[in-house]
Amino acid sequence: MNEEQTTGHGGGGAFVLDRATWDLLVEHAWSDFPYEVCGLLGVRGDGRIVHYPIDNAERSMTYYVMEPKQLLQAMREIEDEEWGLAIYHSHTHTPAYPSATDIRLAAYPEATYLIVTLQDRDHPDIRGFEIVDGEVTEVPVVVTDPAGA
Repeated sequence: MNEEQTTGHGGGGAFVLDRATWDLLVEHAWSDFPYEVCGLLGVRGDGRIVHYPIDNAERSMTYYVMEPKQLLQAMREIEDEEWGLAIYHSHTHTPAYPSATDIRLAAYPEATYLIVTLQDRDHPDIRGFEIVDGEVTEVPVVVTDPAGA
């Protein structure tokens, strides 16, 4: 199920999420707790985001493997439309920082990697990263309110 939101990747090195997309990612993270969830975001040229939740084929509490057919279908659409790419997954018991496995398996240097943490059950958080050749650089995640409030 693809859900399109109204904000996206902004300038200045930040990754911009509208509140509805932030809520969707956190809701997805809780949906299979305590297992990690994963998915993609396609970021249109105008900043709108298309959400692609993808099954974690391993249903693991410590890592994720995107279900291959769902991943291929989502990647084809994102690439065909020439949208920006964000790859997200959840950490249910650890901070929102790439694990050694996340870093080793990061295959898309052009992507923003988003990690949703549920470590503090009352205050979920999302952090963004670029991972290029094993080097991790944090990308600020800015959450906007579409009503401008």
